[in-house]
Amino acid sequence: MALRTLTLEDLRCIERAELELSPGLNLIAGANGSGKTSILEGIFLLGRGRSFRTRNTERLIRSGQPWLRSVGRTYADEPAAAVGEHVIGLQVARGVATEGKLDGEAVGSLTELAGILPVQVINPEIHRLIEDGPHRRRRWLDWAVFHVEPGFIGHWMRYQRALKQRNAALRRPAGELAAWNQELVTHGEAITVARQRVLERLRPFWEDLAVGLSGVAVKMGYQRGWAEDAPLLDALAQAERRDRDRGTTSCGPHRAEVSLRVDGRAARDVLSRGQQKLIAIALVLAQLEVLSVDVGLRTTLLLDDPQAELDGDRVREFLARVRRIPCQLIVTSLLPDFGLLGRAERVFHVERGRVEQQ
Repeated sequence: MALRTLTLEDLRCIERAELELSPGLNLIAGANGSGKTSILEGIFLLGRGRSFRTRNTERLIRSGQPWLRSVGRTYADEPAAAVGEHVIGLQVARGVATEGKLDGEAVGSLTELAGILPVQVINPEIHRLIEDGPHRRRRWLDWAVFHVEPGFIGHWMRYQRALKQRNAALRRPAGELAAWNQELVTHGEAITVARQRVLERLRPFWEDLAVGLSGVAVKMGYQRGWAEDAPLLDALAQAERRDRDRGTTSCGPHRAEVSLRVDGRAARDVLSRGQQKLIAIALVLAQLEVLSVDVGLRTTLLLDDPQAELDGDRVREFLARVRRIPCQLIVTSLLPDFGLLGRAERVFHVERGRVEQQ
């Protein structure tokens, strides 16, 4: 679903803003520090329940205020409008858990919002998807798996609960592990199968995009988080003494890795910052292509300053690839006449946290 309207209150430098968005191309223009990226954060909050710039969501609350609020209304699905429009609300207050609402009712988990507003972002820090540790790439993969594999989120949530309980038992002198081991195996193996299935589907899309954007041949692999020649139950038993010493579970899909290698070496050790950025962009665009082709999902793609750190030819190729994907685009730029994606259907100007439609 695409986002139709957005209302923000007390988010970073924005006291209040109301935007009516097109399901196609939207441009948000303004100087550095004006609040452009904050608008994208407000949208990302609605689909992910968190920011893409900080782990501490409370930092998004405007200085001196007790809370922030982001509210969005979606377009009804096309063409038959089998699914009507929805209203998504998110409130972040200091010192309390983030509250999400869907059509006026509280949601049990913020993951429910992701099914209503599938949103992805490409920003100047996208290279960290390559440069940082495995957790970012697991999160990247799991977002696609969530949308492609209907049972995945249930297994993932049960696995996380069992992992927490097993870790707690490890820290007790006589903590019993058998029940939690079986829970980890049941849901961990289901998670792994779903991840591997989706990754294989993503691979051809990503390989084409990666070479087309960067000119570098990068190999993608998947390490499931425990030895390939052993069942997970055996791996947990073999690691029990070490796990008790450390008080944490050392094997399982929470330790999985999507590896990216160039000539046998880790991509982050070989590629320049610009190349890392292009490879990471390819990862994100591959997801959007697969979701469009396999499940007919129309996503919302946030492009924050897409020209940053890329030369002209690379930017043009990148944006040409973006144009092929049927998605809602919300793009920030310093210039109000940014035309590399065609003519914007809606243009907004941001200055000192104030937003006006042009």
